[in-house]
Amino acid sequence: MRIAALLVAISIVFSSTAALADDVAAAQGVIRAQEQAFARDDASAAYSFAAPAIREIFPAPDIFMAMVQSGYAPVYRHKSFEFGESKSEGSWIAQRVHIIDANGEAWEALYTLEQQADGNYKITGCSLLKAGQAV
Repeated sequence: MRIAALLVAISIVFSSTAALADDVAAAQGVIRAQEQAFARDDASAAYSFAAPAIREIFPAPDIFMAMVQSGYAPVYRHKSFEFGESKSEGSWIAQRVHIIDANGEAWEALYTLEQQADGNYKITGCSLLKAGQAV
């Protein structure tokens, strides 16, 4: 009986770990797709990955794109963009991204994403700091 209970517990841990990995992969896919849309200057595609609250603040793709270009230049244009640590809690995922900007300077971005009612993840925010700066 103990072996059966142990096997059930192990299968629950592995299935939840696999689900978490799937969620993180989905969130990273959203971030990567938005990054690629920025590279193509495709404001509509980039905007489509923003959560409803972001879309309320920036009510049109061109307004959103202008904000990214002026306030998030390392996200908009960069030499490298690599995923770091991720954390998940409930329907939320936080994903760190290590960025080297167009001038060769290092940055840390922290993206937050929330799973929507349709099951897809949308970006709820992005905090950007020069690497080495305290939070």
